[in-house]
Amino acid sequence: MGDEKKDMNIDSPLVSQSETVKVQHCPECGSIRLMRDYECAEVVCMDCGFVIIAKIADRGPEWRAFTNEQRAKRTRVGAPLTYTIHDKGLSTMIDWHDRDVYGKSLSPGQKAQVYRLRKWQRRIRVSDATERNLAFALSEITKIANNVNLPKNILETASVIYRRAVKERLIRGRSIQGVTAAAIYLACRQCGLARTLEEIAQASNVKKKEVGRSYRFLVRELDYFVPPLKPSQYVTKFSNQLTMQGKVEEIAHKILATAKELKLTSGRGPTGIAAAASYIASVLTGERRTQREIAEIAQVTEVTIRNRYKELVERLMFQMSL
Repeated sequence: MGDEKKDMNIDSPLVSQSETVKVQHCPECGSIRLMRDYECAEVVCMDCGFVIIAKIADRGPEWRAFTNEQRAKRTRVGAPLTYTIHDKGLSTMIDWHDRDVYGKSLSPGQKAQVYRLRKWQRRIRVSDATERNLAFALSEITKIANNVNLPKNILETASVIYRRAVKERLIRGRSIQGVTAAAIYLACRQCGLARTLEEIAQASNVKKKEVGRSYRFLVRELDYFVPPLKPSQYVTKFSNQLTMQGKVEEIAHKILATAKELKLTSGRGPTGIAAAASYIASVLTGERRTQREIAEIAQVTEVTIRNRYKELVERLMFQMSL
């Protein structure tokens, strides 16, 4: 029985690439020390020498490139799949260079034909109202994300959220700018990135009230789970904007951790208590920042910082010398 298994694994042409990924241990000795031999296209056990899989197909390109220029000329694939473009980046573009594949100029008749093909390809790329809506909305999402300096994963998540809203027919009767800003804020909340509603509204030139209304509508209709905001998510942001040392940020995180154990953070706004912790840490380390400076960065009032600061100092029993 063991010999039959061995013969089947060595010579069977039905072994697929997916089975190569599934192999975790040697079927003969049970060892997990496996080695892939690229010259012989085999997976071999390093303990007993048993050939587990043979004739592995090479899924890489058949050409080699040693410079970026050679790679650009020889590659035959397009851009990766992305949700930030309405057709997911799979469309074909006809360039404006009237030359054939060999670099020779086209004849006048061929130029006219290519011109018509280029014109109709541009027209049918955005065919119906849904495509036009997606094309405009996704460009707005990209614009807002660039204004707020959001990473690529936030942009992709916001695009998926907006696509789902379009699929559920939730856009009708609402402004595209408001829904796109709400999708970006929802993506930030889901990915744990500290961005306030005021920042998103300011970057999108939409009123905060409208963005908040659209955000609550998307969460309710699409049944998304949005984790609550944590004050520690804002401490790093405040420290970077105030150009303070890493020691200040570390102390602020410790203050927030202790305040969370004493249940001082429940019922308080995360930005206010994070700003108060940053203020206390700046005073303790000697890099003092005024309450007005921190209030402008955190977009809260000085009274809020003062109240949260007094609560933390009294309960945590700090001795502050101002």
